[in-house]
Amino acid sequence: MRTFFTAESCKEAHPNALNPQSWLQVERGKLPKLSSQSSSASIESLIKVPQPPILPFFKPADYVEVLAQIHEELESCPLREQSNLFLLQYQVFRGLENVKLMRRSLRLAWQRANTVHEKIIYGAWLKYEKQGEELVAQLLTACGKCEKEFGPIDVESHIPFDKSISSQDRVSINGNNTSQYVTFTIGDEKIVCDRQKISELSAPFHAMLKGCFRESFSETIDLSENNISPSGMKAISYFSLTGSLLDIPPNLLVEILAFANKYCCEGLKQACDRRLASLVSSREDALELMECALDENSAVLAASCLQVLLRDIPNCLSDNRVVELFIHANRQQLEVMVGTGIFALFCFLSEASMKHNSSSETTARFLERLVDFAENEKQRLLAFHQLGCARFSRKEYDESYSLFERALNAGHIYSVTGLARLDSMKGDKLLSYEKISSVIASVTPLGWMYQERSLYCDGDLRWKDLEKATELDPTLVYPYMYRAAYLMSTENVKGALAEINRILSFKLSLECLELRFFIYLSLEDYNAALRDVQAILTLCPYFRMFEGRVAASQLCTLVREHVEHWTTADCWVRLYDCWSAVDDIESLSVIYQMLESDGAKGVLYFRQSLLLLRLNCPDAAMRSLQLAWQHASSEHERLVYEGWILYDTGHHEEGLQKAVESINTKRSFEAYFLKAYALADSSVDSSCSSTVISLLEDALRCPSDNLRKGQALNNLGSVYVDCGKLELAEDCYIKALKIQHTRAHQGLARVHFLKNDKAAAYKEMTNLIEKARNNASAYEKRSEYGDRELTKADLEMVTRLDPLRVYPYRYRAAVLMDNNKEEEAIGELSRAIAFKADLHLLHLRAAFHEHKGDVLGALRDCRAALSVDPNHQKMLELHCRVNSHEP
Repeated sequence: MRTFFTAESCKEAHPNALNPQSWLQVERGKLPKLSSQSSSASIESLIKVPQPPILPFFKPADYVEVLAQIHEELESCPLREQSNLFLLQYQVFRGLENVKLMRRSLRLAWQRANTVHEKIIYGAWLKYEKQGEELVAQLLTACGKCEKEFGPIDVESHIPFDKSISSQDRVSINGNNTSQYVTFTIGDEKIVCDRQKISELSAPFHAMLKGCFRESFSETIDLSENNISPSGMKAISYFSLTGSLLDIPPNLLVEILAFANKYCCEGLKQACDRRLASLVSSREDALELMECALDENSAVLAASCLQVLLRDIPNCLSDNRVVELFIHANRQQLEVMVGTGIFALFCFLSEASMKHNSSSETTARFLERLVDFAENEKQRLLAFHQLGCARFSRKEYDESYSLFERALNAGHIYSVTGLARLDSMKGDKLLSYEKISSVIASVTPLGWMYQERSLYCDGDLRWKDLEKATELDPTLVYPYMYRAAYLMSTENVKGALAEINRILSFKLSLECLELRFFIYLSLEDYNAALRDVQAILTLCPYFRMFEGRVAASQLCTLVREHVEHWTTADCWVRLYDCWSAVDDIESLSVIYQMLESDGAKGVLYFRQSLLLLRLNCPDAAMRSLQLAWQHASSEHERLVYEGWILYDTGHHEEGLQKAVESINTKRSFEAYFLKAYALADSSVDSSCSSTVISLLEDALRCPSDNLRKGQALNNLGSVYVDCGKLELAEDCYIKALKIQHTRAHQGLARVHFLKNDKAAAYKEMTNLIEKARNNASAYEKRSEYGDRELTKADLEMVTRLDPLRVYPYRYRAAVLMDNNKEEEAIGELSRAIAFKADLHLLHLRAAFHEHKGDVLGALRDCRAALSVDPNHQKMLELHCRVNSHEP
């Protein structure tokens, strides 16, 4: 090992300021070795593991209980309260960091919005969440399908014209002695109006022109001091006669609106309000007219301005005028602007601002408003905690402490992390330790509690707490990173790599890849270091390392100088080897390198997207797929990528349409494969199997490389198995294995099993386990083909390799239940439920509770499960059955 650079050497004056000579100044192959003392000091400075962040999320001690309470309230609450409950549900799923469920809850809040303002807020929020999917909308439009969902709404249609405002017969006391007309003078101009029609505009005008005032007997009335221009009065006169406004400029409409408001001309005001609302099309329009809307209490105009501003988030948050508008509006103005949706508005604004810069003044001010407008205890605890996090990041520690205390007192146990950090920073680590210990003793402990407590102790106590944290929540990143860094400091390199590989085998964390990069760098294993930094850049092209001080792309360039150059042919050979070994991270790295030189970028970006989907990185996969579309070398290739983009975003029919268009342009492997895949995946009709088989055979007759042909053969084998054609399936799998499609072992094992040869099936899966770098799924599949003890061992291995896989917990729980170990069975499921909100786990635990006669426990799990999937038929049936037994 040798020293590369100290923390000081990595400080950048600007993004390109890193001097490679400060740490990579020697030629490859001539690196000096250092003493163990120097090496240890180097690692200490190189491998830093920052404390885990205090997350600005709602993290209840028992999220299942909270989800169940929300569902119970949704069953009985008035419609007007449902959107707020779905917003709370969104916050729970945000704390669980489940993006899919978060968006589903937002969508439900949007669907159940009680007012046009809530519809605008949640529609804009969903649009914000779907950033980067603009291409999807374009493609749908090209397919003749207009994607209107979450689009701008017609505000006027949601705020109906008040037809009760109309002229009424009012008693005139001045008889018929006055003229039918009245002349209004404004400066030197005279505007002749119909007295009766003007009097019908409002009660004040009726009193003036038909009542007991002096003006009722006058034929000429001076309006020069009433802030109305001659042009405005002429437009008002025309409106009084026709009920409509002329095509007049916005500034005149604003003038008339103010006049109408002053004289209570509600019909005229509504007409101006709506006409102005129809003219709002830009941020400038919205800012200019929002002030008028608030001054004149114009609901339609205010809502239209709000919609334009919110749909421009996050861009408009860099405009101080927009920020000041939301921050300085008082309650009355906010009620004009957003009705009853004030809390939801500031939830959205603060979240968008936090994502942009969590420690900015704007974020803090939005969160202050969130605190101001919280209406119930759960809203308050969330607002206090989030503002506490913002104050903490801004180093405003006294204010932060007070806010965390208020959140904790309101019931948000997770806020104790903020208090403990601040006590520790004041030098009282013992108090921090005691606070977390008190929480652990008072509730069912969670992984984050032990992780937090580990920060305030040393030696064996810290190690034990981190082991307990991983046991309770294996998804927490910090414990693995700490253990890996510690093992490196003791020169246990093998143990350090094993530790960091534990989590990277099931959770592709940028922080963990960064740490592994530095470990390999310390070992002078530049090939491995390059692999990891290229994987990082694939996931996040602008990622910065060393606590944000150095661009990852710079480190990539520097490390590459110490690695032998690969030709395009070398890369393809390496890619085949990685693909065959099911080494997805290495495959990502090879493709990244190929993209820097290879001409056929579209194909490579497409392969990259497939790998990212396998690694459970859907956003990065969609980004790669869109890059494939941008770099398509032909029309038929572009159509295929458009089809995949549409298919992957849930638009299956349009994806098939693109596949057909591509085939009609040119017969190609990818077009046939897309059509076959989409048909097989979306159709439950067994009669389509022959069509899918035909399409895959057509695909295999087209030119392609073995990576894709292996996949096609594998898919064809699966279709043959489903049709009962086992010999044809076996032939497909064997052909796939001959071209190194390793996953075909799984299909071949299935064929052996269906032929009643479990031993051969088990052996086939063993072959896959031996070849595959990522083999948790292979162990899980092999568990189906062994006896009970072998199955148990395989599933224990699955949980060690990938604790997020649900089936092993369910299997073990079922075995325990069969042995009448009810509490242990429920405990096994609870172990996974604590860190994974999974429908199947909750369903099974609810069934176990029902079996025990624990109606309340079963009902709680049913309700929580229906929060995860409201339309799951078996869950609905169980809920109905359990609900009927509720005392």
